[in-house]
Amino acid sequence: MTVDDAQGGGTGRAAGYGRSGRAADERGGVPTRSTSRDLERYAGLFASRTRVMRSSAMRDLMAVTARPEIISLAGGLPDTSTFPPATFAAVAGRIAAESCARALQYGPTEGLSATKKCIAEVMAAEHMAVDGDDLLVTTGGQQVLDLVTKTLIDPGDVVVAEAPTYPGAVPVFSSYEADVVQIDVDECGMRIDLLEETLDRLEREGRRPKFVYTIPSFQNPAGVTLSLERRRALVDIARRRELLVLEDNPYGLLRYEGSPEPTLRSLDQGLYVMYLGTFSKILSPGIRLGWVAAPPPVLEKINLGKQAADLCTSTLSQLLVQAYFEETPWRAYVDSLTEIYRARRDTMLDALAEFFPAEAEWTRPAGGLFIWVTLPDFIDTTDLLARALRDNVAFVPGEAAYLDGRGRSSMRLNFSSSGQDAVREGVRRIGKVVSEQVALYGTLTGRRGAPVRRPEPARRAPPASEPSPEVAAGTPSEEPVARVVPMRQRSGRA
Repeated sequence: MTVDDAQGGGTGRAAGYGRSGRAADERGGVPTRSTSRDLERYAGLFASRTRVMRSSAMRDLMAVTARPEIISLAGGLPDTSTFPPATFAAVAGRIAAESCARALQYGPTEGLSATKKCIAEVMAAEHMAVDGDDLLVTTGGQQVLDLVTKTLIDPGDVVVAEAPTYPGAVPVFSSYEADVVQIDVDECGMRIDLLEETLDRLEREGRRPKFVYTIPSFQNPAGVTLSLERRRALVDIARRRELLVLEDNPYGLLRYEGSPEPTLRSLDQGLYVMYLGTFSKILSPGIRLGWVAAPPPVLEKINLGKQAADLCTSTLSQLLVQAYFEETPWRAYVDSLTEIYRARRDTMLDALAEFFPAEAEWTRPAGGLFIWVTLPDFIDTTDLLARALRDNVAFVPGEAAYLDGRGRSSMRLNFSSSGQDAVREGVRRIGKVVSEQVALYGTLTGRRGAPVRRPEPARRAPPASEPSPEVAAGTPSEEPVARVVPMRQRSGRA
């Protein structure tokens, strides 16, 4: 979308504009496209925060990846085609027959009590007990990010996040003018030693972070999992420093191997950890239903922010979840998704080993939806995306996961939304473009990119939380700060 496009959508009929928001031609009233003059006309009206707002990399790609010829390995889309149409019809029919008037009415801002019982059941599956009064039902997990940031952040306040972090959090933090400090991750998740060093430095500067944002299980975009040792250390830091932590856990039930680690909330008992959950990845993103569990004083303020934002989350969506949980064993559906996504992950790992050059490295997630790929420094993945789109394949450039310009040689690949054949073909196309760039670099410089350290393929996947001896001992990583330490890869089917 161009600047002119963005202006045209919000001008209404003022100053000679028609329904479409485009200027009316004086000769015949025919709408024309907005011009740079329009920017000057409205520039003085924009809030100062609009100068630091950033677009979402995934949203920007949606229009392109919706084209049928594009193989999209970009968005974090679950495969909704796996949801049984008969189940949807039964659930919708039940609502129409039993709760039609209620489904079409406003609901309480904090959410329906029956929906909260469903949420408590999902959290119990990850060994968390929660009281309904400590829950707020939201319009998707993304709204939790927005509401928490709106509640806690004044312009210039510090938010601590992982590096890389969820690309969808970047525009949220930017919109509220937060100063985001990013902590590098390695194969065992966020570097807690670096977090401590950073918090000490901020304290010396007289700056106290408002909260730490983390995706501890199958992190988006890196795919890594925070080890048990580091989870306990993070909770201890929160208590000692009286520091809030926002635990984003959309993928915890999508585990393909290994044993689950306890959530931060279960370790903390809800004292300093705010917990973000969503039905998007285990049921459907289209229903736009998420939730936050937080300490009561914090939840009260978040509730006030939601009242101003949308009054309440869709009653129809909440009743859909309630009816679905009563009609269907929801865990069976999640288990079926896990089997499908595991096969697609393995297909992508095999394709990366087959089609990407030796200069590339990538993580091996034990769950979730993403693989993080790092290429030689001379390749800019934003430029690479433009070339890949000509071959009808898309990914998310790594720079979208940073706020300081890093990640330019990395990319996030999603394996959940496409079938195995499409995943393999998409990786082949991207690998072809990457190999061309590596060959061109060799031709121009007379040398190839420095090979990265590629560990021997393993027939058994390492436990998701098993730290390397170096990491367990707290030894700083020797990897460049924009990289994720590579995990063991598959060269073929184990």
